[in-house]
Amino acid sequence: MSVRRDDGRHVSVLLNHTIVWCRDPQVSATFLAQTLGLPTPTRFGPFLVVELANELSLDFHETGGEISSQHYAFLVTEDEFDAIFGRITGQGLEHWADPGMSRSGEINRNDGGRGVYFPDPDGHLLEILTRPYGSGSPA
Repeated sequence: MSVRRDDGRHVSVLLNHTIVWCRDPQVSATFLAQTLGLPTPTRFGPFLVVELANELSLDFHETGGEISSQHYAFLVTEDEFDAIFGRITGQGLEHWADPGMSRSGEINRNDGGRGVYFPDPDGHLLEILTRPYGSGSPA
C-alpha cells in the first residue's frame, strides 16, 4: 500500500505503534483486548502491547501524571460490531452515537454503517465503526 505525495512520488509510511498512557496497563490493555475480541496483551519492556490487524499496536504504559483523554477509532466488520457492541452493553458501559457524548445509549448510522463511542478505564474515548468517514451515504 502506498500514497501519492504532492510531487507524484509514492511513499509507503505506516503507523507502527503508539503509546497509550494509563494508570494500570494490565487493566487498560486487557479491557481493550477483551472488549474488541483481540488476543491477550503481551509484555514488551515497560509496555503491555495490544496487536491490531493492520500491523499497528497500542502500547499501554503506566503514568502517575495527568492523563489527557485521547480518541482511538477502530474500523470493524458488521459481525465484529455486533459482537463488540454486545460486550459493551453486557458490561453496562455508557455509550454514545457521537463524540460530543450528547446522544447517550444510541449508535450512529454514518456513511451507511454503524458506529458507537465508549470510554476506557482511563477516560480515553474509544470508537468502533463499520464504514470509514466519507465512504458512503450521509447519516
